[in-house]
Amino acid sequence: MRKEKKDPLFSLIKSLSKSEKRQFKLYAGRLGGNIESNFMSLFVLMDKITVYDEKLILIKTGIKKQQISNTKAHLYRQILISLRLSPIHQNSITQIREQIDFATILYTKGLYKQSLRLLDKTKSVAVNKEQYNLAYEIIELEKVIESQYITRSMSDRADTLAIEAKNINQKNVVTSKLSNLSLQLYSWFLKHGYARNDKDTHLVEKYYKDRIPKYNFTELGFTGKMYLYQANLWQGFITQDFLSCYRNSQKLVQLFHDMPDMKKLHPVFYLKAVNYLLESLFYLQRKEKFQEILNELTKEIKDEKKFSSENTQNLCFLYLYQHKINSFYLTGEFSKGTEFVEEVLSELNKTDKKIDAHHVMLFYYKIACMYFGASDYENCIYFLNKIIKNRDLKMREDLLCYTRVLNLVAHYESGEDEHIEELIKSTYKFLLKMDNLYEVQRKMIKFLRNLSNLYPNQLKKAFNELYDELKVYEDHPYEKRSFLYLDILSWLESNIKSVPVEEIVKQKMHRLKH
Repeated sequence: MRKEKKDPLFSLIKSLSKSEKRQFKLYAGRLGGNIESNFMSLFVLMDKITVYDEKLILIKTGIKKQQISNTKAHLYRQILISLRLSPIHQNSITQIREQIDFATILYTKGLYKQSLRLLDKTKSVAVNKEQYNLAYEIIELEKVIESQYITRSMSDRADTLAIEAKNINQKNVVTSKLSNLSLQLYSWFLKHGYARNDKDTHLVEKYYKDRIPKYNFTELGFTGKMYLYQANLWQGFITQDFLSCYRNSQKLVQLFHDMPDMKKLHPVFYLKAVNYLLESLFYLQRKEKFQEILNELTKEIKDEKKFSSENTQNLCFLYLYQHKINSFYLTGEFSKGTEFVEEVLSELNKTDKKIDAHHVMLFYYKIACMYFGASDYENCIYFLNKIIKNRDLKMREDLLCYTRVLNLVAHYESGEDEHIEELIKSTYKFLLKMDNLYEVQRKMIKFLRNLSNLYPNQLKKAFNELYDELKVYEDHPYEKRSFLYLDILSWLESNIKSVPVEEIVKQKMHRLKH
């Protein structure tokens, strides 16, 4: 299996759809001799086999060992050319690049006026689609032609091109700086996570202020506004200002709705924008609005052809199913949610090779929480163990913490307490190694450490004391998010009142609604 993953050609062939394979065979067969050529024999065989095996290839195709490298490289290139010609992979950007290539060919053949006319037409398209890097590339080619040949196409051509280049370059600089800021804030989040106190918040705000470029909002095009909203959104996520996240993600989604063509040009950015909007609504516990947006996304994914690429289909699955699971959390209908798990796992099995391990484990954690809410502790522990036993996992530290805590609580609730003391010790040791724990996490660790020392008649009092200690953090600006990952307050309340967790959450959501 390792060879399968490492061989780029094999991975490319296995990623092709039936229509793409059919198109490639038609493309390769445009010249009769290609059907019997080495690279086509290689393609046919690699399409059939399930594991990359070079020895089998040499036996079955008749390709000599010294030819295999060149044959594979040639086949790889021919597949990419075929894909580039496919209507599925055509968009404004590929069409603009194609026109630049055509203009360059005309220029090299000495057909300068034809080349300039094509470049001028293509430049208008590039500017309208806000592809400023490509527009700048076109202007540079126009300058080369004008500087080398006397076309007399326009007397003030040099000045016009210079002004165009300057204006395009200014747009590029501002857009690039906004794009950099958005990416840098995302990088900050990956390195440091969420802000834990006012000091962290001030650091992030200063980081943002020092790097935001001077801009005139009315002069920003679609792309500039998109990166500005993304940067604002990431600042909000890091500082846990979820209301700011909601406002900026809403503006981002509206930007795409105002310019529908941009959904086709940037489907990934659009899907991410809707994902950020749903995340913000989840954190804010806005159940009705969340469901409204989720329904719209579900309908759009079903109806729209713009999400037909493999990349966007994977994102559609990822965002749609994560938020469908979240919708059960918002209603407290965990038992109903467990009926949905089978569908999630079925779809996950179809796409897990193309979804990173972190997101697969995130699904497992959400599923485990669903089973916990439904009081099905056996299945909860089963999915948590999938995360805990994954030694190669590079998952966010806070999620690893909640996984261990939930695992211990689930073992306690299930009555599987034969090895509970050993589990408490191993969990405690694991959590002690973690840096920058939240207060909620610290208090949970302290409680769990002393759990085995309590007599049954002391439990209710201990649950009450921990509930009172944690309740003060429910609306804390930096601590409240902990309860979204693991609703420990509802669990404590269920033990105090001897009522299932699911009922407690439903009551809570009912109170929020009213």
